Amino acid sequence: MSRALLKFTRVSPTKARLIAREVQGMNAELALASLEFMPNKAARIISKVIASAVANGDFEPEEVVITSCRVDKAAVMKRFRPRARGTASRILKPTAHILVEVAKAEEA
Repeated sequence: MSRALLKFTRVSPTKARLIAREVQGMNAELALASLEFMPNKAARIISKVIASAVANGDFEPEEVVITSCRVDKAAVMKRFRPRARGTASRILKPTAHILVEVAKAEEA
């Protein structure tokens, strides 16, 4: 089993969890192929983390299964936008931690 962790990536954890649930339990090669054609920003980020997890264990994508793909909430960047009459409104820019674990197909 091998894993990869990407911390403080600028993607909303709620949106990234939708993609993470799609690939969990899939073969890594099939997951990478399906993520390539998804239009989401999170899909590109998660595919890079999956490729990193496969490379960390010196595996080939055909022989491993994604056992866990977890997206956790990280720090939120707070920004302000000027509004009418000298006021300001707050803009929240969420970040996320993405953890992917892969294991050999026989082990999973």
